[in-house]
Amino acid sequence: MVHASMRKVARDVKDVVTALVETAGTVMAYVDWELSDVFDPKTARATRDHGILAETIRTWPGAIRSAHPDAGMSAIGERAAWLTADHPLQYGYGEGSPLAKLVQACGKVLMLGAPLDTITLLHFSEHVANIPNKRLTRYTRRFSDGRVVDFEEFDTADPVSDVFAEDFFGTIAEEFGQAKTGKVGDATAHLFDAAELHAFGVKWIERHGR
Repeated sequence: MVHASMRKVARDVKDVVTALVETAGTVMAYVDWELSDVFDPKTARATRDHGILAETIRTWPGAIRSAHPDAGMSAIGERAAWLTADHPLQYGYGEGSPLAKLVQACGKVLMLGAPLDTITLLHFSEHVANIPNKRLTRYTRRFSDGRVVDFEEFDTADPVSDVFAEDFFGTIAEEFGQAKTGKVGDATAHLFDAAELHAFGVKWIERHGR
């Protein structure tokens, strides 16, 4: 799973995606969507806040997008279909989600110049962590096939609990301390083992969230 600031990477985005697929075999990005009246998984653009890399992966030949509007992931490569299949509409960052499958597959999280507090995988850790008073959000989405679905999620727009700082994902990543680091263009890159970071994140959230 990759997050990137392409300005810092200072490389052509298509070259970066090609290199990632050739190296990893499968590449996934968190895409969310640019809100409109109706969600169509075939055409919903990745939210611009996630940068050009997410939209490039979404529109890459052979890319597959999961069916959740807000927790949506796009993937390309050998295991793309498995990662994106059967994305639960309720609690879409939790069990059965592409994030959970990334952990199950012993995948990696690559941050290419992106801030460490934007590691989406840690929303799965928020979901799993057993702490009181998790913040919930409820909303409704209209789908292009005519469905109207009411959603319930642990809040991902803000920290899941009032006890955490806005950038606490970055604190978790820094205290984890086991990322491989290097330079890609002008960007500092951090490569995390997804399962290990998730396990550390759950313990960190439970330790500090009570």
